Amino acid sequence: MHSQIPATLLLALVLTGMAALRPAQAQEGMKQQPPATPAGADRIKDVPAIEAAGVTGLKPGTILFTDHRDDPAKPESGLVPYLDWGRLRPGERAALAPHPAYAEPDYMQTLNGVAKRRHETLKVYVAQGRFVVNKAPESIDLASYATLGFVAKMDPVIKHKALDPAEATPNKDPAAAFAKRPDRPWCEAGTTCIESRYDLEGKLPLGVKLANRLEDGATKKIAEFVSFQSELRTLPSADAGALAGLTKLDTPVTGGLEQTIFWVNQILRFGKFLAVFQPMPGDPSRTVVTTYMALAIKADVLDRKQEYARVPVLKNLLPAQVLMGNSSFNTGTSISAGLPTYARNRMIAFADALAKN
Repeated sequence: MHSQIPATLLLALVLTGMAALRPAQAQEGMKQQPPATPAGADRIKDVPAIEAAGVTGLKPGTILFTDHRDDPAKPESGLVPYLDWGRLRPGERAALAPHPAYAEPDYMQTLNGVAKRRHETLKVYVAQGRFVVNKAPESIDLASYATLGFVAKMDPVIKHKALDPAEATPNKDPAAAFAKRPDRPWCEAGTTCIESRYDLEGKLPLGVKLANRLEDGATKKIAEFVSFQSELRTLPSADAGALAGLTKLDTPVTGGLEQTIFWVNQILRFGKFLAVFQPMPGDPSRTVVTTYMALAIKADVLDRKQEYARVPVLKNLLPAQVLMGNSSFNTGTSISAGLPTYARNRMIAFADALAKN
């Protein structure tokens, strides 16, 4: 795995390079910006809670959406500590963590030749969506969506390839034992195992080049991409049926689809996309799809601020601004746009795919 610097320092280096070339623009970049408007935003209906919004009168193509950002102007609005998540929304954490028994990582780390045990705290971004498909649940072939080809269509700028389960990092690396499942290996038979790569967009590649130049002579260079490994599967009937309590919709769950990101090389620790399928109350010829996206951020990425001391123009820029899509450095429609835009676009793409197929 490539050696990484903190995401905060990476952004600092981006702005440093810009300040040298265009000081006025660099100063502008440190100002907090309103969230970018994603493509298809007119189809998103923001609600305080999708369960309370109801589905009566919900038109196909419209997506009820919430990501618990009560005050989007605040940098960390919408992020919840992992332990608080379990206390406040235990059913949600059980369904959206990598597995129900998942705990914040504990592992050994060697610094300057001294091995120390480290506990890693996490903060979680959770988005929920709900939409209606004009098809009966039994007519939707979930297995056709649990494929590498389908995932590749959801976000074309992220490149995917098949991963040999034996090469899944938690399955083979003792240092990644904290990311193992306790009940089975990741990517067991009947699942699709995927390795993904996201090349940094916008100004971030410049930051990587600047950082590598400053670290000239280092044995390892910073990668200009984020890589992650995931398992995609349709849920067994028992697992899917248990999700009725999560959706709070009074019809039986007919199926579920989930993609679990169990290994990431930087910034994030895990992620999950979950879709739950149920008949429309009072109209079994239509399907209500409830979608969830959870992304766990390493808390030290958000907490590190001392790196800014060496770059004066960055003293008021918070990493959470970039992650939550509130910075002028957000760009595109994928991860570089910020987690809220990424989640919205993923849900729109999934709704469109279900409507067309």
